[in-house]
Amino acid sequence: MIHQTAIIDPAAKIADNVEIGAYSIIGADVEIGEGTVVGSHVVIKGPTRIGKENHIYQFSSIGEAPQDKKYAGEPTLLEIGDRNTIREFCTFNRGTVQDIGTTKLGNDNWVMAYVHIAHDCVIGNNCILANNAALAGHVIVGDWVICGGYSKIHQFCKIGDHAFLGFDSGLHQDVPPYVTVAQNPAKPYGINSEGLRRRGFTPEQVRNIKKAYRILYRSNLKLDEAREQLLTMAKDASEVQVLVDFLEQSSRGIVR
Repeated sequence: MIHQTAIIDPAAKIADNVEIGAYSIIGADVEIGEGTVVGSHVVIKGPTRIGKENHIYQFSSIGEAPQDKKYAGEPTLLEIGDRNTIREFCTFNRGTVQDIGTTKLGNDNWVMAYVHIAHDCVIGNNCILANNAALAGHVIVGDWVICGGYSKIHQFCKIGDHAFLGFDSGLHQDVPPYVTVAQNPAKPYGINSEGLRRRGFTPEQVRNIKKAYRILYRSNLKLDEAREQLLTMAKDASEVQVLVDFLEQSSRGIVR
């Protein structure tokens, strides 16, 4: 299961049924869980923890030091969950002590070729990051988010659950849950209706989210005024409460 040309540090912890391809390099303080497949010419440095049943394709760089001039060699971490697909030429960096010290990728994500995930990013579950999407440091991405090809996300931005970034989006502010954005700089273009239906949202829930979007984006209300109306809606619609909670946590302002 491990090619004879692979170089594996004796201190690495590799589960028995892990596959490692030709010429890959696994450094010290790397843990790789059961059923994970590492392609050829992959470099994984530690401290890095990789869960079960991931597939990392050839020529990816996983767990390298953060691209941050403040980094001084501290033992920061990269954590990758289970069942992720990581395609060719991806670069994932470890965290920094100026933040939580850890870069995190959750479970069941589909990460396409040439994606960059910088230090201290936290990405949820069931996300799709299309080719050449690039996340700067300290970006937080919720669950079921889709980032179109060549998406560019500024540091410290937050992206809410079920949001959708169109091709070549340039994101400089936060994207609330359910919202579709596109262009550079990114602009709102309604909600991710089709994605919500595919994930089992009821017609009533989708209608509530559409109404919340109209309050937030088409009512000409100030943000505080819109938030007050959304708070009232949220008493009877938990899906709107998700949106309210996100607005309270936004630090860069929202795309609007």
